Amino acid sequence: MKEILLFAGTTEGRKLSEYLAASGITHTICVATEYGEIVLKEHPLVTIHRGRMDQEQMRALMQSGQFAAVVDATHPYAELVTKNIKLAMTGMELPYLRLKREQGTERKWENIVYFDTNEACAKALEAIKGNILLTTGSKELSKYCVSEQVKQRLYVRVLPSIESISICKENGIQGKQIIAMQGPFTAAMNEAVIGQYEISCLVTKESGASGGYGDKLEATKKANIPVFVVRHKEEEEGDLFEQLCDKLESICGKTILRNGTFEIILAGVGMGNKNNLTSEVQEAIEQADILLGAERMIRPYQAKLEKRPYYQAKQIIPYLKEMKQTIQNRKVVILFSGDSGFYSGCEYLYHALLEEINANNLNSSVRILPGISSVAYLAACVGESYQDAAICSMHGKTLYNLIHKIKTEPKLFLLISNVRDVNEIGYMLKKANLTECRVIIGYQLSYEEQQIQVLTPKECCEQKKEGLYTCLIKNPNPMPKKLTHGIPDSQFLREKIPMTKEEVREISICKLKLYQEAVVYDIGSGTGSIAVEIANLSDKIQVYALEQKKEAVSLIEKNKQKFELQNITVIETKAPEGLNQLPKATHAFIGGSSGKLRQILNELYHINNTMRIVINAVSMETICEIKEILSTYPIEAEEIVQVQVSRAKKAGNYHLMQAENPVWICAFQWTQTKETIGL
Repeated sequence: MKEILLFAGTTEGRKLSEYLAASGITHTICVATEYGEIVLKEHPLVTIHRGRMDQEQMRALMQSGQFAAVVDATHPYAELVTKNIKLAMTGMELPYLRLKREQGTERKWENIVYFDTNEACAKALEAIKGNILLTTGSKELSKYCVSEQVKQRLYVRVLPSIESISICKENGIQGKQIIAMQGPFTAAMNEAVIGQYEISCLVTKESGASGGYGDKLEATKKANIPVFVVRHKEEEEGDLFEQLCDKLESICGKTILRNGTFEIILAGVGMGNKNNLTSEVQEAIEQADILLGAERMIRPYQAKLEKRPYYQAKQIIPYLKEMKQTIQNRKVVILFSGDSGFYSGCEYLYHALLEEINANNLNSSVRILPGISSVAYLAACVGESYQDAAICSMHGKTLYNLIHKIKTEPKLFLLISNVRDVNEIGYMLKKANLTECRVIIGYQLSYEEQQIQVLTPKECCEQKKEGLYTCLIKNPNPMPKKLTHGIPDSQFLREKIPMTKEEVREISICKLKLYQEAVVYDIGSGTGSIAVEIANLSDKIQVYALEQKKEAVSLIEKNKQKFELQNITVIETKAPEGLNQLPKATHAFIGGSSGKLRQILNELYHINNTMRIVINAVSMETICEIKEILSTYPIEAEEIVQVQVSRAKKAGNYHLMQAENPVWICAFQWTQTKETIGL
């Protein structure tokens, strides 16, 4: 990784460090004083080296790291430091870049007097009557204290550091004469100081735009007082800020984010109590210029500029695009409850922001800071581990087949929204006859009103207190998890509706080659046996059971309820009608087509030309039709299997084999685009 060694101590140096950090560029920044370190923003990519260094110490530091360049962003008047940096680099193959200060446009003001040295300026002050505001810094102070009559009239503006104040004391400057403040200072601020201390003359260096030179001149003009300016001896070498950034981009191979940029942090705040923030998240919130998040999340905190109750990408991204027009180089912190990587909206927003950044719609960096999840917190409260538990969420989302999970898991942590969810869990457990289960609920976790309760299903139904909940469901008698599908025919409600028999069902489902997140059409669903078997494999599979007969539709609904499956959607329709209104399928099973097989296959092909399809047929005519139709489509992985099943039935003391009707199972997958075959 290419790192930068940055000698700073100026406003431009701090600004460059912030730009490098926001752009993901690792660097070490060197400052001379403790105060210089305090005003820097901490960042994981920034190493701070504090303390004055001579030439040899600088050289040792340069040799200690894998630096790609040295940037000198020290003050234009710190000529000795610049000289030592250059000497320290003698013989090194390291690029030296000097950051040159922008010079502001000088106002026309007849009361400006220029001096080549501080000594000459100090001598001229003896002829000035009244109080003097000295803004040249503490290092040159001794030169202005030679004359006692000048020293008595000085008001010295210095950095609020121990070193600066000590220098003032050493030179006999009294406390009432010291103005210890951190800039930059506006013209209005300068004018206020001039008025407060009845200043008759202001002394400054020719410090350029970022040194506040123009604002000083403007204030003195309004106050109608003279300005003594100490010129910089030589034309400063180096590159202006933008030019230097261009060179660093070439060296580092990374784009440096400039004006209009944001440093965006997505932060998990745990349950909400300030005491449970990580120190990293707490620091990010304290430094936030803009704070975003749900109202409950941002309520306890303040932002330097503003905070808004925005937590969705559709709110946040337009807001940032608007703000970038007027606000530059700001830290935006977006808060999420719990842990940012655990059932959080953080992931979606992170990728949405990256998409905008990559499209050059936002000039930003973005990173994530994790928090403490309510599951981890509840587990700690009750002395339970969670590495061996199932973890689910029904907070703001649909959770399919929850009762199946509870039946097979000894421990299940569940994120929920409110007391209604607690009630619903109780009703579900009672209905499933899981009354031996115990529900440990954490109410208002981390807050003063926090409560941990162990409830029966009946007691869950009776809960009424509104608030935030997380729960742990413990099942003392979990059922073994099945690793294969295979529900006996006898378990299905059948009535007089045709049903795909068990053995044929299992082979057909195997031929579908299902996977997690599959979307399946069960066309001509009949009793819903195929739909139930597939939905029972995983709650992440979505099944759409299509059936044209009302009595069959009713029967599918009954079987759906019997097997407690929420990931089946039953639709009364005669395919292919309505198929194009459904979510795009990855798989389709055709158990009955009512003479519309060609139309159904054509619609399926247009919906998804990589779909995996399995068709069951019980007559030679149907299998011939299938072969004829498929000859017009590009397919692969074709399989045609004939299944003949015989089942033993008791006849007195004997078992006789009774044959079921033979079934042809045809499986295949589309392979090409519509344009290829002209459909």
